[in-house]
This record gives sequence, C-alpha cells and structure tokens, in this order.
Amino acid sequence: MSDNRPNTTTIEAMAPARAEPKRNAKPKRQPPYNVILLDDDDHSYEYVIIMLNRLFGHKLEDAFRMACEVDHSGRVIVDTTTMERAELKRDQIHSFGRDQRIARCKGCMSAVIEPCPTS
Repeated sequence: MSDNRPNTTTIEAMAPARAEPKRNAKPKRQPPYNVILLDDDDHSYEYVIIMLNRLFGHKLEDAFRMACEVDHSGRVIVDTTTMERAELKRDQIHSFGRDQRIARCKGCMSAVIEPCPTS
C-alpha cells in the first residue's frame, strides 16, 4: 500500500513567506491644521459663544475669550486637528446659520483652515 499523503515539506515551500512586521516603525502622523474663525460685524458675542460651545465643545469662558480675540484681532484659532476634521469644522461654521439677534445678519460667520506653522 502506498502513502498518498502530501509531502508537508513541499507544501511549506510553496506557501508565500510572511513579512515580518517592522519593530521600530513609528506610525506616520498627519500634519495638524488650524481652524480659524474670521471676524465680521454681523454676529453677536452670544452667537459666537454658543456656536463655539455647540460645534467644538468649548467651555463658555473659553468661547468668550475667543469671541473677544476674534473681535479685537480679526481672527482666532478655534481648533487644531487633522485636515479632514478641520474641513468638517470649517463647513459646520459655514452652515451654523444667521444670528437672529442682529437684523442685518444675512448668514453664517466665515472660517478658514491653515496648516500649523512648523516649529
């Protein structure tokens, strides 16, 4: 009687070699982006504070500080994050709606995203 079992040495030789994982490889980090809120005269401090609280989860005190900064300097960084999330947050600012407290207000505030300066 002959042995019809496959030769395990031959099967192992035919199997593709497994790649060894790199032990010292660091995960590649995405470069950070700033979400920057731009000033205008058609939105109240209350609107800015509520928007920053709802969209970013900023505490009211921090949102008030940012509202003061955007009013005085014309712009304020409201978040630093990945490019994809920064784009989402910018778009959420653009779609937050008009300020019901100011009659002349026609729409939302403006925001831009910029790469963080390298240190």
